[in-house]
Amino acid sequence: MAKFSGMKINPKRFHRSQLKFYLILIPMALFVALPILFIISHAFKPANELFAYPPRFFVRVPTLNNFKDLVSLAADSGIPFSRYLFNSVVVTGLGVFLSVIITSLAAYGLSKLKFRGKNALFEINTLALMFVPIAVIIPRYLTVTRLGLIDTYWVLILPLIAMPVGLFLVKQFIDQTPNELIESAKIDGASELEIFLKIIVPIIAPALATVAILSFQLIWNDVVGPNLFVDDESMKTLSFYFSTLAARVGTVTGGNAVAGQGIMAAATLIQFVPNIAMFIFLQNKVMNTMAHSGIK
Repeated sequence: MAKFSGMKINPKRFHRSQLKFYLILIPMALFVALPILFIISHAFKPANELFAYPPRFFVRVPTLNNFKDLVSLAADSGIPFSRYLFNSVVVTGLGVFLSVIITSLAAYGLSKLKFRGKNALFEINTLALMFVPIAVIIPRYLTVTRLGLIDTYWVLILPLIAMPVGLFLVKQFIDQTPNELIESAKIDGASELEIFLKIIVPIIAPALATVAILSFQLIWNDVVGPNLFVDDESMKTLSFYFSTLAARVGTVTGGNAVAGQGIMAAATLIQFVPNIAMFIFLQNKVMNTMAHSGIK
């Protein structure tokens, strides 16, 4: 490793020369973490701290009453909180799995396989990056209605598993794989599936992790699908339930703002935790994706 003045440029252990970087990075990290700390603290505040003046950043007497009220509110509506949670876990888990599989297979085909219309298909995918989801709501509704998917889990999964940005990102990764490596594997008798699983997948693992995070956030936080495509309340997801909390709390409490704030704070934390946990778990691979996506 290169050295400068007898010291390694990137030492594996702490060195006093790194102190200047910590003096900059630690305050920045704390500043970025403040909103996260506030969400966590706010969810555990009792009623007398939610509207305390002057406002308090950190909770002094934490309580679980906000979460208990959130669960009780769902039970009072006739659908238990666990049902909404179960629906979200099933839809999100299956949706992320299918999104990763379909994205990786499609990217491999567009990158390494030869067939007529390949370039046109990729151009269509690139063009799809220009459209926001709300622009295709009507065609999506007509499609899922004719397919008979209304009031099913599939209506919450299938419209969201196709991710143009994910396909574009993974294809760029696969383009970096030398064609000679694939040709040598074919000479050794490897099938396309074996090449994909044993050569391509390990190479694109960082990009697939990024696709998983993007897909998770898209499906977990989706409120359009449950609102437009699902009429059965027992099939709706946690994100939809949280989006209707303001109206539910107003009906039950008669417009009690204090009670509503506590329940909303608890719901915000529950909605937020899976997203940040997913990112923390896969952050190393995401950083690799950002570092290598532009390398040819």
